[in-house]
Amino acid sequence: MIDWEIVADNLPAFAGGLVNTLILLATVIVSGFAISVPLALMRSTRSSYVSRAVWLFTYVIRGTPLLVQLFIIYYGMAQFEFVRSSALWPLFRSPWFCAWLALTINTVAYTTEIFAGAIRTTAPGEIEAARSIGLSRAAVLRYVIWPSAWRRALPQYGNEVVMMMHATALASTVTIVEVMRVARDVYTNYLVLTESFGVAAAIYLCLTIGLTALFRRLEKHFLRHLSRSEAPNAKVQPAERLNPKVA
Repeated sequence: MIDWEIVADNLPAFAGGLVNTLILLATVIVSGFAISVPLALMRSTRSSYVSRAVWLFTYVIRGTPLLVQLFIIYYGMAQFEFVRSSALWPLFRSPWFCAWLALTINTVAYTTEIFAGAIRTTAPGEIEAARSIGLSRAAVLRYVIWPSAWRRALPQYGNEVVMMMHATALASTVTIVEVMRVARDVYTNYLVLTESFGVAAAIYLCLTIGLTALFRRLEKHFLRHLSRSEAPNAKVQPAERLNPKVA
């Protein structure tokens, strides 16, 4: 049986943890998106040196666990004297900054590859058509390549945002009081599983449902031209079945 009194008593703590989770997620997603776009362009450029440099960064980050990256930044940087004596030391002493930095680096690596893959699949005909009407390289990038790549990358990017929301739970390991840290405290104080981690699981599930619904609306908005183009085909199909040549 669930002890609802324990759940009710700790709801304010869970609400505070939820606010911290959302703040951390929002700052990571915004900064990660801003950094990933130029890196994706560099990753998809024809210059092999630039592309390989970005590939090396994404390969190393994607090939190592996020928890290890977080511990290296939070515990490892303090071992270097030049870091402790630099102006950056107040930042690296902050668990918020270290968690934000580790999560941002991680999502930048994945998001860069998502966007770069979408950019590389841009139809050459679209680019040639844009250049044939006199658009500059920057204009082609802004009005042709990026809008097309964004629409193709949106489903995968939505998955990355949901995964990053789940990854914010690791911030509890560096003393940030977010949802998972509150759940651990409740379990330590009362030794009850459902009222602690069960509530945390329900909160993360609600966040996942909300983010999924948000990205479905974005996909409907940015991919609405596909539904319009598919509609005439849907009307044609019954006629084809009635065509004796087709049958």
